[in-house]
Parts: sequence; structure tokens; C-alpha cells
Amino acid sequence: MPSVFSAFYLRLRAALAAGFSAAPEPIRKRKTPSAPGRGLAAALDTSRLAATALFIATVAAIVLISFAGVVNRTLAVLPNQLASVRISAAIPFSYESAEKTRAAQERLRERVPPVYRIDPEPLQRFELHLSELVASLAPYSRIEPAQRRAFLYESTAVYNARGPYRTSPEDVALLAVGENESARAQLLETGLGILRAIHAQGISDPADIGRDSGPGGLRLFQVLRPDGIVATRPVDTLEDALTYLRVNLAAEESNRARAAALYRIFREGIMPNISFDRAASLAREAEAMRDLRPVVVTVERGQTIIEPDTRVSAEQFEMLEAHRAALANTTSPIEETMRLSGRILLVLGMLAASLIYIRLEDAETLHSNSRLALLALVVIVNLALVRATYSLGSLDYFLERTTVATLLPYIAPVLIAPLIVALLIDCGSAIFMALFISIFTSVIWGGRLDLLVLNFLSSLVAIQGVHRTTRRTRILRAAFHAGITLAAGIVLLGLAERLPVLAVIKQFIAGIAATLCCGVLVVGLLPFLEHLFKRTTDITLLELTDYNHPLLRLMQLEAPGTYHHSLVVAQLSENAAAAIGANPLLARVCALFHDIGKTAKPHYFIENQHDGDNPHDDANPSLSALIIKAHVKDGVDLALRHKLPRPVIDVIQQHHGTTLIRYFYHRAIQALRRRPEPNSPLSPLLGISSESPSAQEAAVNIPEQTYRYDGPCPQFKESAIIHLADGIEAAARSLPRISPQHLGEIIDQIVRERLNDGQLDEAPLTLAELNRVKESFVHTLLNMLHGRISYPAAIGAK
Repeated sequence: MPSVFSAFYLRLRAALAAGFSAAPEPIRKRKTPSAPGRGLAAALDTSRLAATALFIATVAAIVLISFAGVVNRTLAVLPNQLASVRISAAIPFSYESAEKTRAAQERLRERVPPVYRIDPEPLQRFELHLSELVASLAPYSRIEPAQRRAFLYESTAVYNARGPYRTSPEDVALLAVGENESARAQLLETGLGILRAIHAQGISDPADIGRDSGPGGLRLFQVLRPDGIVATRPVDTLEDALTYLRVNLAAEESNRARAAALYRIFREGIMPNISFDRAASLAREAEAMRDLRPVVVTVERGQTIIEPDTRVSAEQFEMLEAHRAALANTTSPIEETMRLSGRILLVLGMLAASLIYIRLEDAETLHSNSRLALLALVVIVNLALVRATYSLGSLDYFLERTTVATLLPYIAPVLIAPLIVALLIDCGSAIFMALFISIFTSVIWGGRLDLLVLNFLSSLVAIQGVHRTTRRTRILRAAFHAGITLAAGIVLLGLAERLPVLAVIKQFIAGIAATLCCGVLVVGLLPFLEHLFKRTTDITLLELTDYNHPLLRLMQLEAPGTYHHSLVVAQLSENAAAAIGANPLLARVCALFHDIGKTAKPHYFIENQHDGDNPHDDANPSLSALIIKAHVKDGVDLALRHKLPRPVIDVIQQHHGTTLIRYFYHRAIQALRRRPEPNSPLSPLLGISSESPSAQEAAVNIPEQTYRYDGPCPQFKESAIIHLADGIEAAARSLPRISPQHLGEIIDQIVRERLNDGQLDEAPLTLAELNRVKESFVHTLLNMLHGRISYPAAIGAK
């Protein structure tokens, strides 16, 4: 009896120490740890209805962003810009062309000759100066002969100073010396009469050229007569007028010397007297314009309005504007519906191609609405930013500065979606995303093939730069390399199109600056997107490998044995993941944190028991099993509290799967087989029958589920590797001798047991990959658990 009471007391004390109920039977099963994401979020993540709604919303958003108000015939084309696409008339239309009418007016204005008038002022001025000269010569006959020469020089100098005259004193003497005064007056009147006749005909300036020649080679002018009528008449040139003066003076004066002197005097009166009459000319032009009707242009359906790779002229731009107005007035609802249907079919085709690619290359993404939502979000946001950049071209600033407007296609942020997808999902999806964004960017900018090629090429360079990146600075470096690629393409296109050097330099700088801005934006958005879509990048994983992380520091202090075990499992898992092409960094990080739940009760785990005291020795096996299983729930709670990534939490839940806690299970069987003292009053309390069952009967009576972990089983490759490494590391330490044969045997045994137990049924591991994992385990353990030679204890002692 005392022994029975002693056993009962020990069991009761162990239960109380562990914080559980002292009642040995029945033992209540501990509640399964709540897995993150097993609620509404998990339901939405796999809901087909949510996926369908996401697909429809994505199609609508892409159609709205890429096509609303953006088609070739309504493309925002500016005068004098280089057209990128051919724009043809969708409907026949007619319009009054202001540009062609203006050109016709210019041609008509050139054909309307200017109107001139005869200016009498030059002749009147000459007559006045000549009469003053003659009057100044009146005292000549009364002057002493010796002083007459000086008098003539003085009078001539005064006369020449009054105008552009070059009369000599000898010729002036002709007017002072004569037979009588009436003869001289008659001579002057004859010369002036000839001058008046010449001036009445008109004298033109030699600078007036381009006039039509009339009969005899005379030039014709539109001359305004004194009565206000404009008449076409020939006008003499200076040379013709001088010839006319010479001939008529010779006919009037028989004395050749006197006739020559008179010619030299009166030729000073030959000067242009035809002047341009602006008012009369404008009146003639206005009269001609009144008869000109506006030019009407008729455009047939399919006629080319703007040719690609040509400068847009003012007439082409006017025709395009008229086409837009005609479309706005004549487009029927049926045509709009057909056009919208075509755009929707294009988007559906692109999305269908995307889904086929995802199904072939990344089926996991196709079955995860969160991943699909991430893809849809980055596509829509990226295209919205591209469309916003395109819309800047309609601002007055860019309309007035066409050179600056040419930079807009190269500052469109096309790298954002490919970089985010490459970092959060995989590079294959990112490449398809880059093609998707490049195609619709080209559509927005009017189907520019050069933009499609340059954007796709630069995106590929950026994706290659962030493949398996573990540093945020590499994102900026990849964006810079993409910018260099884009800028190089811009330079080559600029040279091919013979663009101005300054414009090419501006586009070069704009391309690099835009890609760098995309890199900075992605670096800033990455943590937010990781949290929003529960994705984890290698950058975040590398940050978690810091041994100063609070949870790792806690494990070092509270459970040093568990910490060392985690380091070994991390090394095993990392090498095995690298061997089969999984994510080594993810495997390492998850292995480091997989046993953090043991820090809650570290002394209940054998690796942390250094003083030989095992609290399980005095505890009920079922109670011990509950304590052991509790480290999974405690680990999940700690991971959630410290906001660890979802894959780490999944591994904490899955790293034991639903395996059997074999040690305590066998202890329970042995305890059930142990025969109690006969007729003991405590036998019912202890849950022991009066008869000792066999081992098989005891196993049947023990509920195995009580001694199994709650799971779930490993769901992905890295989790399966850690699941195996966790058991193999513990088993390897129990081997008395480390050799390749012994390690291979125990690893094969553990893997075979896990396969037979169904622990790897949900993991996407092939048998070939499983063999490589086992080979990696053997290689790593041999290097970690290598032997050393024993050194004599007395070395160095005296």
C-alpha cells in the first residue's frame, strides 16, 4: 500500500508542477494551435468566385487604362512631331481647310501686283532749286569780269548743296550768259517741259524688279491715277528716262555743246517718282480675297492622314482634328460596341496567355488568389502610372514645348511591375509581366514598336539583376543597368533617325533617371507589399539570419541545446535545399526558428537537460506528450508576436508533421502492461485494470492520436527537408560511431519510416530529389561530426 500511495503522489506532483490537472484519466486533448490564415483569408485565397471577380476586375481596369480615349486615330499628335504610327481615316468626311485656304490666300496675294502712285514732289523740288539757281545768276552781268568766275563757282556750290546734284560751273554759265533773258527762259521752259512729260510717265527705281514686261520691254506697274482708278501702264527706268531726255533736248537745241550742257543740268531732275501705295495695295488684295472661297477637302475612307516616321505638318494636324470631329459626330453605338469588344478580346487574349504560362511554369500561383491579386495589382498600378505619364502630354506646358513632350515615352515607369514580381514571386513570371507591360505601354503610346523593344529589353536586364538578390542596394544597381540599356537604345534610335544631338542627350538622361526612380520606388514599396500579400523576399530572409534577432538571442540564453540543434538543422537543410534547386536561404531561416517554442519550457527537452534531472521521469506519458507537442503552438505564438514571415510560421507548424512521439507512446504501453497490486483501491484512479494485458492489447487500448503531433504535414520542399533534417540530426547524435555506412543506414531508415507514415504525402518532392537530399545529409553530417585524434593527457606535464 505505501508503494501505491508513493507512486500516486509522484504522479500528482509532476502534474501540478507542469500546470496541468492532477486527474490522470481521462486526459483532455490539447487544443490544436490555430494556424495563421485558416479563416476568411484562407477561404478567399482559394475561392474560385474571388478569382473570377479578380479576373473580371483586372480586364476592366486594363481596358479602361490602356484604351479609354487612346487609339491611333485619336492619338495625341502634335504639329512638327515625328509620327510613330500611320493614322488612316475610319470614315469619309469633308472639312473646310483653314491651312489650305490660308495657302491659297497667300498665293493669290502674291499674284495681286502692288499699287504705286506717281509722286510729284521730286520734280517740284528740282524746279524750285533750278529757279533759285537762275534767280541767283541775275547779277552776273553786272559783276566785274574778273569776279564772274568766282561768282559762278559760289552759285554752283550753293545749288549742289540743296540736293544730290553734280552740276559744274561751266554748265551753269550757260544759264547766266546768253543772247537775251527771254531766250534763256524759253530754254529752261523747254527742258522743264521734257522733265514734266517724263515724270508724268513715271520713273521706277532699279531696285524694283520682277515686274512683267510689256511691249518694247517696258515694265508694267499698277499705277493709281489722280481720279482714283488703278491702271496698268508701262513705267520708264532711269536709263530710259535719261535717253528720252537726251534725245528730246538734242531735238530742241541745234547747238550740240549747248544741248549737252542742258542735258547735264536737267538730268539731275531725273529721279524715281514711283512710290508704293500701301493703302491702295491692301484695298486691291481685299477686293481679290472677297472672291476667294474657302478650300473644302474631301477625305475618303482608308485614306492616310499621317504617315509614320514623318514630321506632322500643320495641314496633317488639321486633317486629324477634322477626323476626330467627324468621328465624334458620326460614330454610332454599334461601332463603339464593336470597338470595345475588340479591345476586351485583346486584353482577354493577353491574360489567357498569362494564365497558361503560369499554369505551366508556376501552378502554385494559379491556385493562390493572393498571388494572383499581387500580379493584378502591380499590373494595374504600373499601367496606370504609364497612362498618367502619357496624359501629361495634354498639358499646356508640354503642348507648348514639343521637345520636352518627346521625353514622356522614356520616363514612363515600366520597371515597377517586373521588379516587384521578380522579387516577390519568381523571375519567370516577371519576364512574362515585363512583356505584358511593354505591349500595353506600346499600345498606349500608339503602337510604337521601338518602345516595346526597349522597355522589354531593359526590363529583362533589371530582372536578371535582382535574381536571388539578398541586398536592397542590388535593386538600385539593377535599375541603373536597365537605365543604361534603355539609354543605349535611345542613342541608337536617335542616330538612326538623325535627331538633334541635344534631344538625344535629354532622352538619354530621362531614361536613366526614370529607371532609377523605379528602383527607389520598388525598394520603398517592397516591405509594404511583403506584409500585404504575405510574401517573403530573400532580402527579408537574410535579415532574419542575424543571430542578434530577439528570438535567436532568447534561444541562446534559455535553450542553448535547442539553439545548437537548430544551427545543425539549418546547415543540413540549407545544403539539401541547394542540392535539389529549392531555396537554400529560406530553408536555413526556417530551420533556425523551427524550435523557438521550446524556449517556453526548455528543461522538458533532452538537449537542454545538463544536470541529469529529467522532469518526464515522474510524469504521466500522456502529460509528457502534451508538453512536448505544446512547443509547436508556443512557437507559432512567438512567431506571430514577432511578426515572422508566413513560411517560417508554416515550418514551425509542419516540421513534425503528424509523427508519433514514439518514446512516450511506448512508455504508456509499458505502464499499461505493468501489473498493479491486487485489489488496490487506487487502481481505478490510476486507470489500471486488475489484469496485466499483453503488449498488443496495450497498444490497442492506448489512443495513438494522443501521442501524435497535430500537424499539418509538410506542404513545400523546404518544409519537408527541415522535417527530415530535424529527425536525422537527433538520430545521428545517438550513433556510437560515425561512418558513411552507419549514417546512410539510419538516414534511409528515418526517411523510409516517414514515407510509410505518410508524412511526405503532401510535399512536392520526387523520389530523385529525395535521394539527393539523403546524399546531402550524409555529406554534411560526415563533415560536421568528423572524429579527432585523442591527445595524451600527460603532454606538457612534468
